Amino acid sequence: MPSIDEYNGAHITVVNDGKRCIHSRYCVLNLPEVFKPNVDGPWIDPDAAATEAAIAVIAKCPSGALRWRGEAGGHEEAPPGVNTIRVWEDGPLAVQAELSVAGDKASHRATLCRCGKSFNKPYCDGMHRKSGFKATGEPESGEIETLAVKNGPLAVTPTKDGPLHVVGALEICAASGHTVWRGTETWLCRCGHSKNKPFCDGSHEAAGFKAEGAVE
Repeated sequence: MPSIDEYNGAHITVVNDGKRCIHSRYCVLNLPEVFKPNVDGPWIDPDAAATEAAIAVIAKCPSGALRWRGEAGGHEEAPPGVNTIRVWEDGPLAVQAELSVAGDKASHRATLCRCGKSFNKPYCDGMHRKSGFKATGEPESGEIETLAVKNGPLAVTPTKDGPLHVVGALEICAASGHTVWRGTETWLCRCGHSKNKPFCDGSHEAAGFKAEGAVE
């Protein structure tokens, strides 16, 4: 399993959590002087560009593999103003929130498996591509609540052999950006078999889906 590596710069430390990485390549395509592809040795140089530029790219890392903190107790990445899950076409659920995934609060971002094939559940590891998983990124809009509070803690708990139980203010968005659902509690499919994706419809039972759960 990839380790968590830290790269110290003059103003920020960049943390790379390899087990979360889905190789979206946003970092190396948008700031290659800091995030250097195909090199031997350290591949992140926080001082190779303006600190603000590095932070902006880190904030776009969908998996939360990259995060940052200020040196000597300085600023850290802030949670978003609106908790969201974006449904990727034929791919995972991309979350941005004041996030806890099975108790892991390391990052405000994560990509969560919804094909059922990941070897790194509940996180995506790219198996949706190898398995030929198909699921729309443009589900029909359902119940659209008006939320008085749109941010704050969001707890995602994988249930044993079942869906993701999500508690907290949340807006689920299609890949194109339109709102699919708003609310404060829902169950999301992670077995890949629901006929009502991204929501669970109980298909995991008939499919014989097996996955570890977490204590809520």
